Amino acid sequence: MSTCENNGSLAGVGKDCRWGAELFADAARKAWICDSALSEAFGQLLKGQADSLGGGVWKKRLNQNRHRSIILAKGRHYWVYQFLFAKQDQSNISQKDLIWFRAMAKTYEGLNEAQVQQLLDLREFVEIHHDQKI
Repeated sequence: MSTCENNGSLAGVGKDCRWGAELFADAARKAWICDSALSEAFGQLLKGQADSLGGGVWKKRLNQNRHRSIILAKGRHYWVYQFLFAKQDQSNISQKDLIWFRAMAKTYEGLNEAQVQQLLDLREFVEIHHDQKI
C-alpha cells in the first residue's frame, strides 16, 4: 500500500496538462497510487527520469518500483497516463503493445482543445490534480 492516501479521485497540473485514461485511473486507485504520487512521477519524467520508448511513449516506475506506467505525450503539451501494470505480473510491454501505444500517441497529437475537453467531459480522460507547481 502507498504511504499517501487515495482520496478517491485522481487529480493535477498547471502549465502542462496531464490526464489519466479512465482505465488507468481505475487501476491506479486499486493499486493505491494517489494523485500526489502521479504528480511526483510526472515531475520526474520532465527531469528525464523515465524511459523514452519513442514515438511519444514513456515508461515510468511507480509505487516504490512495484508498478510501471505508460505515459503518452501529445506534442509535449498534454500527457496521458495510459496504462499501468504490476512488475510482478508483467516484465514489460510487448512490441505489439508498443506499436499500439505509439499509434495512440499519434492520435492524441491530432486532438484539438475541444476534443480533449470532450474526452474530459465524458470521463474518458480524468484530470490529475497536484498540490505543488512542477
